[in-house]
Amino acid sequence: MVLDSMLEDRIRMGSLVVDLPDGSIRHYGNSSPQAHWCIHDASALNKVAADPEFMLGQTYMDGAWSSPSLITLLEVLMRNFPREPINWFRRAMIKLVKPIQQWNRIAASQRNAAHHYDLDVSLFRRFLDEDMQYSCAYWSGSGMTLEQAQRAKKEHIRRKLLLAPGQRVIDIGCGWGGLAIFLAETCDVRVTGLTLSREQYRVARERVKQRGLEALVEIRLEDYRENTETYDRVVSVGMFEHVGAWNYNAYFRAVRERLTEDGVALIHTIGSIGPPGLTNPWIRHYIFPGGYIPAMSEVMAAVERQYLVSTDVEVLRLHYAFTLAQWQQRFQRVRAEVAAEKSERFCRMWEFYLALSEAAFRWRDLVVFQFQLARNNQAVPLTRFYLHRTPDDEVERSRALHERTATERRA
Repeated sequence: MVLDSMLEDRIRMGSLVVDLPDGSIRHYGNSSPQAHWCIHDASALNKVAADPEFMLGQTYMDGAWSSPSLITLLEVLMRNFPREPINWFRRAMIKLVKPIQQWNRIAASQRNAAHHYDLDVSLFRRFLDEDMQYSCAYWSGSGMTLEQAQRAKKEHIRRKLLLAPGQRVIDIGCGWGGLAIFLAETCDVRVTGLTLSREQYRVARERVKQRGLEALVEIRLEDYRENTETYDRVVSVGMFEHVGAWNYNAYFRAVRERLTEDGVALIHTIGSIGPPGLTNPWIRHYIFPGGYIPAMSEVMAAVERQYLVSTDVEVLRLHYAFTLAQWQQRFQRVRAEVAAEKSERFCRMWEFYLALSEAAFRWRDLVVFQFQLARNNQAVPLTRFYLHRTPDDEVERSRALHERTATERRA
């Protein structure tokens, strides 16, 4: 068995117990944590050994193996099989293959969005927070609930946007409308939300109507490349992962062109702390076709080419791991219901997606980047003190900005 020698050589951190179909048990390593891998189909071992990045997930979906703790198994495997350094050949292959994998012209982007986000909204309602925030929460204190952490994320973004009443905001990739509604209600701003998902478009418009915010929030089924209007603020949360490196110049050109001269943008995206690479093939095939996690070097190079000012860059470490763990717990509570509706195979795909993603944030190279950008070097305060104002400070600042804006408009 090829995998047997690989595990014997590599398992040094933690330990692994493998139960084979013939009843035999293999032990690798002798420390904590201990993971169990129950093999139900012996052919799965050779498949995983030949193509681990794709076949580990594929064979799990097929029911060829199971584990009492999927996240512990992934921890032991990831910590003992780290990603290999990128050599010249792999670097050349990445450069060749990447444009094909990330063919995100407008029509392709619409198809890719539909693949994931047009799934039955009841699925997402079952494991997300009450506001249906499908992106990294902000765990700013101990003992927070998922709802509190997602509210903290929206509040953190609100502060970074430096909003004033009456301003126009564009939310690129607005999801089910939660952030757009939050900004309109808390800051009295007019928000245009863009999505390519027809299901998100439908649900977001319903939510806006239910809150009586039609005068402040408009949801459009529109690609960011089709919008030609100007806004005081640009915000994008969890959408940049679908742009593709091939389109970074066009994306940041659109951000610049959408902003007023003293406007501010906040781009929130999953990122890699390593060099540019390729999307995990299983994730690309089953979960996010056309998706790509950028290295910071790729993002900043595109930002610089569009002469945007990087006014702040924040790296959120482990926040998404905590978020995904909460999603997995909530999904497991309703797993039987989802299996009855969508099949056991779908559930195995979904739980592997959540576990693999959490593990990548804990033991691989994934983090979340928040890029605050502007056209004008003076559009943002010189320090981060504005992120920590008291509510009274916020009210006073909002009133002053509103008066200044009104005066400028009269002039």
